[in-house]
Amino acid sequence: MTRQILLAVAFAALCLPVQAADKARYYYPPITSEESFSRDLGGPPADRRVRVNFMTQITKAQLAAPENPRFVIFAKGSGAEHMILVALDDEVFKTLYRARAVLAQLTSNARGTDFFIENGIEDFATWFDLARLLGFEDLVISDGETWAHKVTFD
Repeated sequence: MTRQILLAVAFAALCLPVQAADKARYYYPPITSEESFSRDLGGPPADRRVRVNFMTQITKAQLAAPENPRFVIFAKGSGAEHMILVALDDEVFKTLYRARAVLAQLTSNARGTDFFIENGIEDFATWFDLARLLGFEDLVISDGETWAHKVTFD
């Protein structure tokens, strides 16, 4: 039952028409820190369909796992150009350092995908590189309560 509820929430998050300026204070608290990421691995960015499909596949994988997801990941914006990760419990993103550790784990998982291997980037590309290749403009990661960190992809 919990998985069905989480799937419904994730699907609703993808479908809600929320403007960019409205995301803060709706999905996460105000931005408390920022950084930019500017490495370009080449190639044209993916389109909205690819980004939405990517998020759907991650959500399906989270919900298929035996344990409940500890964070939700989704895309917002008219072109699904904003990636958002929000903690679902009080520990997983308790600090920005823990959030960065989750991003490192996501990087490790992504490096094993056919996409990374076929493009010869499996030994150095990061989650930020993947997000940029998918055409995301930015990523916000938050504990869902007190802080939100924004990464802008230049």
